[in-house]
Amino acid sequence: MARACAICGKSVKSGHNSITKFKGKTKRMIAPNLQPVHAIVNLQPVKLSVCTRCLRSGKVQRA
Repeated sequence: MARACAICGKSVKSGHNSITKFKGKTKRMIAPNLQPVHAIVNLQPVKLSVCTRCLRSGKVQRA
């Protein structure tokens, strides 16, 4: 399963770790806060990975 929200499609982004005084940058991955949720889709309960932003905003109807 990919690390992406099933509702909005938010996925992993890339960035840098904190920059040292020697200007060394190292790559890092910034992952969304995904939660496994039993939701109702087409009148059927389905297990989805949903970001917390979609849960808070009410885009998901829990089973």
